[in-house]
Amino acid sequence: MTGVLRDPRRGDVPRTPARRGGAPNLGPRAAAGNRSALLAAAREVFGSAGTGAPLSAVAKRAGVGQGSLYRHFPERVDLIVAVFEEQVVAVEELAADAGVGLPDLLGLVTQHAVDSVAFVDLVRPGVPDGRLAALGERVAVVLATRLDGAIASGEAPPGTAPDDLLLAVSMVAGGLSGVDEASRLQTALRAWELLRFEVRIPAVAQD
Repeated sequence: MTGVLRDPRRGDVPRTPARRGGAPNLGPRAAAGNRSALLAAAREVFGSAGTGAPLSAVAKRAGVGQGSLYRHFPERVDLIVAVFEEQVVAVEELAADAGVGLPDLLGLVTQHAVDSVAFVDLVRPGVPDGRLAALGERVAVVLATRLDGAIASGEAPPGTAPDDLLLAVSMVAGGLSGVDEASRLQTALRAWELLRFEVRIPAVAQD
């Protein structure tokens, strides 16, 4: 007997066999959904426990087997890069609006750091993986596009250099390590105040 089922009401058009319990086996069609579920789960798990959290916890949160996780992300760093890529793209998309200033960009970056204790892995100096280093550089490049205007308007300290921006982000993100989730935002804002940068957290994040 072959594994192909045929529905007598549809002639010889084959159907994919159902899994035990009646759920259809979607095969390749499930791949995109599984990947999205894994990324969402990784954001939550890494956000609370850091990028060193067990990958089994990510798979469990996503509702998929570890085999599926490793098919999409063969190495831990592959998953970390994919999670951070989404955050970097969000910053780049915000910067595409000419009316957005450095405080707005720093606000979004800060919100990412508040949401995920793992964010410091992206902006920490000397990141060993080249892909993570490249993502961090993309953030630095975007922030630098608004630096001159921010200095002129008093939103950034005089004499701030482009390289200083990612260092400042790294200092703020690193300062959130060990801070309870409820206090992270106020701690981050106080850190920026001490560094003499104006920061505007996205309105949705404050609701």
